Amino acid sequence: MRILGIAAAGMLAACSSETPLGNAPVEAAAVLTPGEYAMTSTVTAFRSTDGATPLSKAKVGDVVETKACVAADGTLDPAIFAAAGEKCTATNSYIRDGRMSLQLSCTRPDAPGQIMPGMDGKFSADQFEGTATTTTYLTGPGDYTLTRTVAAKRVGDCPPAAPAKA
Repeated sequence: MRILGIAAAGMLAACSSETPLGNAPVEAAAVLTPGEYAMTSTVTAFRSTDGATPLSKAKVGDVVETKACVAADGTLDPAIFAAAGEKCTATNSYIRDGRMSLQLSCTRPDAPGQIMPGMDGKFSADQFEGTATTTTYLTGPGDYTLTRTVAAKRVGDCPPAAPAKA
């Protein structure tokens, strides 16, 4: 019985030890902090899905850096995921409590059809990271799927909006 009591006291002492402040886990933020974010994405996989030459010049290992703003309500500008010449809109977006999932619909003049990027990841108040996968549904040959790792960090306030043309 005495051994059992000593073992229980030892286990209780081990459980009550505190984590040093420097090693405390980072708490997930409820929303991304508004401002401008710089994102680096690296192509990790790229392949044709219809057997034709893909309508993208991407290749594994390509690194692209982009910037976009997070609005005051915590929404991320879809332009950060757009390739050169693409126009994107969010079709579904969840950015809350440290988790993010975005689905976009993009168009590009030289690739008629749908370009559908999606991103799943995690975030803290001023940075995010995850995996972005793009799949195309084009009206002609050239469909592809592309996977990228992404990492972004807040770099400051968003630049002022351009004045409206009169």
